[in-house]
Amino acid sequence: MSDWRPRRFWTEVTVVETDIGHGIVLDGRPVKTPAKAPVAVPTRAMAEAIAEEWRAVEKIIDPSAMPVTRAANAAIDKVAIQFDEVAEMLAGYGGSDLLCYRAEAPEELCDRQRLNWDPLLEWAAETFGARLRLAQGVMPVAQPPEALERLRTATRDQGVFQLTALHDLVTITGSLVLGLAVSRGRIEADRAFDLSRLDEDWQIERWGADTEAMATAEIKRGQLKDAANLYAMV
Repeated sequence: MSDWRPRRFWTEVTVVETDIGHGIVLDGRPVKTPAKAPVAVPTRAMAEAIAEEWRAVEKIIDPSAMPVTRAANAAIDKVAIQFDEVAEMLAGYGGSDLLCYRAEAPEELCDRQRLNWDPLLEWAAETFGARLRLAQGVMPVAQPPEALERLRTATRDQGVFQLTALHDLVTITGSLVLGLAVSRGRIEADRAFDLSRLDEDWQIERWGADTEAMATAEIKRGQLKDAANLYAMV
């Protein structure tokens, strides 16, 4: 089996202005997405971040080490083409938001959820006019249609690159409220990740941690921080 992998072929990486945004060129050749579209991003800051990722390549191109480039590719090749579908999928998280589902016991966990999650739900109510209902256990609770519609509007009121970042902020945490809170600067990505894992961390305190699960969690934490950084750039 061939072990061929793309290798560095360029010497100079430059950010250029184009009629569709800020582009990146390698020795004069434009960087393109996997679908062969030119990489053109909305801000200079994002373009410079992509350029730095290409400058950092030593021999082998490793996409896993290039989060801003991968996000730009996803935005151009996927999200721009399926914007409505992606926005609607993310808005759907509002109907089953993690922060609304509370433990019935023990009291210590219930208190922890209330102390940490209630302020974010109150923020969503004040910011978007979306007051969500709480439920105990895993049985679904119907959310007020007007609250869901306001969260849908907030989700759709994004640019393509913002929606790309919001996708990870929401899907990694399992919470539209947490994703929007990070995007609006209400909380940092690290804090949002900890809040999304409140139940898991409570269990770890009592029964101990699984090394493999913790390693996976830290990978997701890094991905969430990458998404927050991307949103801030655009």
